[in-house]
Amino acid sequence: MFKPSRLSLAVAISFAPGMSWAAGDDQPQMLEPMEIIGDASAAQTLPGSGYVVGDQQLKTEVEADINQVLKTVPGVYVREEEGLGLRPNIGIRGATAERSSNITLMEDGILIAPAPYSNPAAYYFPTFKRMSSLEVLKGAPLLRYGPQTTGGVINLISTPIPDEQKGYVEAVTNERGSTDVHATYGDTNGDWGYLVETVQRSAQGFKDIDRSNRNSGFDISDYVGKLRWQGERQSVTAKLQYSEETSNSTYVGLTDADFNQDPNRRYGLSSLDQMDNTHSGVSLTHQFEWSDNVSSTTTLYRNDFKRNWYKLSGAGNIIDQANAGDANAQGILDGTIDASGLEYKNNARDYLSQGVQTNFDVNIGNHEFDFGARVHEDEMDRFQPVDVYDQVNGSLVFQNSVAPTGSNNRFETGEALSFWALDKWQATDKLNINLALRYEDVQTSRTQYADPGRTTVDSTRANDSAELLPGASFTYDLSQSWQVLGGVHRGFSPLGGGARANEEPETSKNWEAGVRYFGNAFFAEVIGFYSDFSNKAENCSVGSPCSNGATSGSFVAGEAEIAGAEFQLQTGTEAGEFYLPVSLTYTFTQAEISKDNAASGLKKGEQLKDVPENQMSLRVGMEHPSGWDNYLVATYVDEMCVSAGCNNTATKLDETESLFLVDFISRYALTASADVFLKVDNLFDEQQIVSRWPDGAMANLPRTASLGISVNF
Repeated sequence: MFKPSRLSLAVAISFAPGMSWAAGDDQPQMLEPMEIIGDASAAQTLPGSGYVVGDQQLKTEVEADINQVLKTVPGVYVREEEGLGLRPNIGIRGATAERSSNITLMEDGILIAPAPYSNPAAYYFPTFKRMSSLEVLKGAPLLRYGPQTTGGVINLISTPIPDEQKGYVEAVTNERGSTDVHATYGDTNGDWGYLVETVQRSAQGFKDIDRSNRNSGFDISDYVGKLRWQGERQSVTAKLQYSEETSNSTYVGLTDADFNQDPNRRYGLSSLDQMDNTHSGVSLTHQFEWSDNVSSTTTLYRNDFKRNWYKLSGAGNIIDQANAGDANAQGILDGTIDASGLEYKNNARDYLSQGVQTNFDVNIGNHEFDFGARVHEDEMDRFQPVDVYDQVNGSLVFQNSVAPTGSNNRFETGEALSFWALDKWQATDKLNINLALRYEDVQTSRTQYADPGRTTVDSTRANDSAELLPGASFTYDLSQSWQVLGGVHRGFSPLGGGARANEEPETSKNWEAGVRYFGNAFFAEVIGFYSDFSNKAENCSVGSPCSNGATSGSFVAGEAEIAGAEFQLQTGTEAGEFYLPVSLTYTFTQAEISKDNAASGLKKGEQLKDVPENQMSLRVGMEHPSGWDNYLVATYVDEMCVSAGCNNTATKLDETESLFLVDFISRYALTASADVFLKVDNLFDEQQIVSRWPDGAMANLPRTASLGISVNF
């Protein structure tokens, strides 16, 4: 289904610089091409908005759940699902959160969603324990990346190759018997450097499944190897990654009445539900310094993801009936009433994502130019047989299997050619201007089969779109302490493999403007943002159904506006022998339909899904020279619509609940290289309905205490 000739040509052109290299006199330090922003100080001076969560914060807070980290980042929204952070739903500004499909997700600058163009829903997410930092980029500078360019880019940065012989081990266990082990070892000797790394996670979960001995946790094994050769003016870095996951995850939640009685209950109907997946990734990156002012970075990459999420289909209908007072439906959920024809689907899919990208950095006077291109191909192969069970006396009894046809038996592809050009122009000592232009040419297709052997085609569809995406932004230094910034850019989000020929991709106009203050050990920033959509679209999946209930394809809600403001403050003060670091972030957002739409049925003023109006985080530390440090991390998230227009319905069943959480971390340095720590997640044991999709109310993690040790060697 791919066109290897197109990709092979791009590979040959991109790697030509390595063949024509001539040695120079000096030996510059070549960095691994993983960062898109740099450190936190670089984020605070961007001609756009950005945020960096660094290695120190991640290790200090012993965070394994990407959702909890992102709650501390302004302008980012997360909708939790199972309370464990395995499959996050992330939105940024105008890009709503359904399965993180409307934002650009990267690991080390490489697209990491299973199929970023044809099926961007992030059913795979990298093991967060092995990340050294996290970058979030918003505003016009994000046009350097893509394909999704409306809200923002998240780049996960894996553990870098050390510049000397170095190792690290962290081991954590919690009160439920779960364990996490993270180990790395590497060295650089002469021209060669390497890193080996593993994360081993075994969680028992926190939900109790009716009439079952199976836990609700997971097992994850993740392995990474890196090898780098660095010459006088060039380097080559190879990265290999492989992971396996088995998680007893489900889409089945609870009725509101059952949630209020015990939010950590799971119905016995979900006892068979289990996700099994494997992911492998390989990349090869070549950096070449042509001269003091010209350098290039080229990366070939390939990611394979295979999954089978065996789980009950249609439980949401039973839960809806029980919520409406149907005693028979409630009995089926409780296991006291028999039920027939329960369908457990092998949600089996194979994904492939591969491509080559190259970028040239050119410095001429006061201009820093980026010119680059990416050729990308991806696919999703869906073959999903269904097993039929009856519930008899509270037990599940197998009846028969149904071979896959129609939507359960299809193949989807995406092909894309992208170009970008950026000019970072230091126009004056005080004025920095950033001009950006991106071009995306995307072709997607779907072939659906009428028989398991795929001898008869049931239906086909295809979509072809080409978009030119300009943007401009600036910063201006009013003084040594004050800086203003602003920008505008055109946003774009491809529709995916389910799109029909006459459907248009989501596009938007996005503005931002703000002010920054730099003081002595003090930084503050306020940025307002506004996104205007002519055709706000939702990507439909079983894990995140669209507002019209569809679980595949896309749903165009119509014209919409998303506006808000982000605030962050970072400071610290001395208090006797203690140092007290403080970080505060706050985001206000209004996201709503801006014009009545007869096709979608939505009306002006109705709220969009997955966007909270208010979100806040506060991080406070108390650090002592003895090495005993303590930290509190508090987060608050407003309720969110689970489908567009929930503000015009008379029921609370269309929205989540607001949630306020406090985490506590205490660390003590045994030696200069070894720490012990205690962490209590959800210190006050607050549990609310954090999700209702796809099948009922689900809770966040209850109070959980963990003990651990970390050693550098």
